[in-house]
Amino acid sequence: MGNVLIDPVIPEKEQRLADKIFSGVEERLGYVPAGLRLYGISPPLLQSFSGAVGYFMGHERISQKLLSFIRYLVSSDANCRFCIDFNQGILLSLGVTEQELQDARNNPRKAPLDERERELLDIALTAVDDPEKIDAARVDAARELGCSDRDVFEAVYVAANNRAFTTVLKTFNLEHQGAFA
Repeated sequence: MGNVLIDPVIPEKEQRLADKIFSGVEERLGYVPAGLRLYGISPPLLQSFSGAVGYFMGHERISQKLLSFIRYLVSSDANCRFCIDFNQGILLSLGVTEQELQDARNNPRKAPLDERERELLDIALTAVDDPEKIDAARVDAARELGCSDRDVFEAVYVAANNRAFTTVLKTFNLEHQGAFA
């Protein structure tokens, strides 16, 4: 278990639910991320979390690149090594360069996204740091770029959910994929 503070032992009566979720994840990704394995300690939360992840993996209006940048930059701000590495890997596989990642960390407006998605990224990042800064003018600006209210809501949800996820991982010292090996 390494330095992880809790052992995510799956309750026996919920083993089938957790196994079903983990095998679906493994089928899709080729492995089960350690951060998700931690959720096995509470199969109902694992089910809820994995359902949201699955929804966003097939999102029709928000690109995987934007979703990964939201998670990457929120994780970077929280200094969550596991999430940074995980999302960096996704972004690199999507053709983002190391330099573009560094530029985005220094200034999220430099992320290699179109203007519509840069606006959603900015709103999402602002929302987790200072939600009061999101006002009608900010939402209207996103609408003018073609974002729906749902797009804005879901981008903020991804950022807020990632902040919660990084808090859980950091609380229990889960820093690397091999934490439960």
